Amino acid sequence: MNFKLKQAHPHDIQIAFDLLKSASKTLEQKNISQWKYWQDPPVEKIKWVEDGFLNNEFYFIKNVNDAVMGMVRILEEDLSYWGAMNDQSKYIHSLVIDKSFSGNNLGKQVILYIEENSKKNNFQYLRLDCDASNAKLSAYYENLGYILVGQKQLPLGVYNLYQKELI
Repeated sequence: MNFKLKQAHPHDIQIAFDLLKSASKTLEQKNISQWKYWQDPPVEKIKWVEDGFLNNEFYFIKNVNDAVMGMVRILEEDLSYWGAMNDQSKYIHSLVIDKSFSGNNLGKQVILYIEENSKKNNFQYLRLDCDASNAKLSAYYENLGYILVGQKQLPLGVYNLYQKELI
C-alpha cells in the first residue's frame, strides 16, 4: 500500500484525538484495554499529545489521495519511557491505523519505513513500547525483530520496552 508521512500541524490535533479514540474503541471490542484512557483522556495524556504537536513529532500517514490512513509520533528523545540514553535513537509512539485501512500490513510498512529512514540518518536504535498486558502486540513487535529490553511502570500502566539495532 502506498503511503507518505506528512508533518501534522497544531490545527489538526483533533484528528489525532479522533484516531486515538477510535483505536481505543476497536481495541476494547477485542477485549484489549491498552488505550482505554483515550476514550476520555486524562489531562496528562492531552498534554502529551499537545507537546508532541508543538515539537513537530506527529505525522499523519496519508494515501495518494491525501486521505489520512493513520498517524505516528516519532521522537529523538523519550525521557518519560526510556530516560536519558547516550546513543542516537528514534522512538515510535502512538502508531495508529484507521480501521478502514487496517488489514493491509500498513502498520508494518510504516515501521519498516521509519527503520530505513532512521538507518540512513545514522540512528543506532529504533525503540518502541506497548502495554505489558498486550501479548499480541508484544509478539507483533518481536516478529519484526524488536528485542524486549525492559519494562517501565507509569501512572497508567506497565509498558514493555523494545528496541532494534539499526547499525
